[in-house]
Amino acid sequence: MASRTQIVCLCEGEKGGGSGKHTSIDQVFISRLMKSLQPDWLRPRGGSNVVRLVPCGGRKTLIEKMPGELRTCLNKGADTTLMVWADCDDDCADGDALKDKFWQEAQQAGIGQTDFDRVVFIFAKDRLENWIQFLNTGKTDEAEEGPRLRHSKKAAEAARKLAKLCKAGRSVEDMPPSLRWSCKGWRSLVQRMKKS
Repeated sequence: MASRTQIVCLCEGEKGGGSGKHTSIDQVFISRLMKSLQPDWLRPRGGSNVVRLVPCGGRKTLIEKMPGELRTCLNKGADTTLMVWADCDDDCADGDALKDKFWQEAQQAGIGQTDFDRVVFIFAKDRLENWIQFLNTGKTDEAEEGPRLRHSKKAAEAARKLAKLCKAGRSVEDMPPSLRWSCKGWRSLVQRMKKS
């Protein structure tokens, strides 16, 4: 890990978007959101790699990889935050159920509750496309998968809108359930960092 990295984002998908040559929609969304948020607790460093995306393939691999990445971040001290981006899919009713899967893996790897609680989990229901649809149109139904995007422009626009809502401290109660759950996790991190 580069010593200047301050946020490490583990996510599903392959590097470069898998079989295609372009970066996946998820990676575009995550990267743009982090750059647009620019949390005030990040220290500006000229030329630094503030955010590092780590595509992990499928969710099973992502769960297995998380404890090792968390240890690496913890070894960096308070300078590095681990975020985990994943989809709940059909086998997890909500973010709490998926978080439990990560906790089970963490325990087997010898990670304690205090260290595990430092991870920021961002979980979409099925795909980030539902969030993108909501952010760009004002509505979505997470019972159905959002429409696939062929171009990254809509994903980047949605990420910028979400960052703007976060910075304004807008209520999340009218958001899709998985986005609401994830936003509360992010806000909890921001409050914690402001106090430290």
